[in-house]
Amino acid sequence: MNIKTFGALAIVALLAACSDSPTTMTETKGAGAGAASAGIVPGSQEDLVANVGDRVFFGFDKSALSADSKSTLDRQSAWLAKYSSNNVQIAGNCDERGTEEYNIALGARRASSARDYLVAKGVAGGRITTISYGKDRPVALGSNEDAWKQNRNAITSVR
Repeated sequence: MNIKTFGALAIVALLAACSDSPTTMTETKGAGAGAASAGIVPGSQEDLVANVGDRVFFGFDKSALSADSKSTLDRQSAWLAKYSSNNVQIAGNCDERGTEEYNIALGARRASSARDYLVAKGVAGGRITTISYGKDRPVALGSNEDAWKQNRNAITSVR
C-alpha cells in the first residue's frame, strides 16, 4: 500500500513540475525590439534577438533595405556600439525560387547591404563578416508567399 501512495505522490509532483507557470516565461514584443528580458546575459545572442532584433527582411528579388530594415539596423548599430567587443556575422538568405547560383549571389548582396548600412552608422567593418546561404537555410517551410517573405532575410549573429 505504501508503494501505491508513494507512486501517486510522485505522479502529482511530476505533473506540478510540468505545469504552465508564467513565472518562468518572459514576454517579448514584436521582432525583439524593446522586450523585457529577465535572465538574458547582456551582449549575448539572446540579448540581440530579444531586445534589438536579429533580422531584416527584403522584397522579392531585392537587396535594398526598407525603412523597417533600417530601423532594425539602427538598433543593431547602437547595440554594437554598446558591446564594442562583440563581432557579428550577417547571413543573407533567399526563398526557394531561383537557381542555386542566383540565390547565393542575391543572399550575398543582402548580407552586404546590411553590413554596409551598419558600417555607415559607425560600426567598424572589421567586426562584421558576411556569408550567403542562398536558399539552403529557410526559417519557414512552405511554398507560399508567407514562407517566402520570412526566408528573404539577412540574419545577424554574435560571433
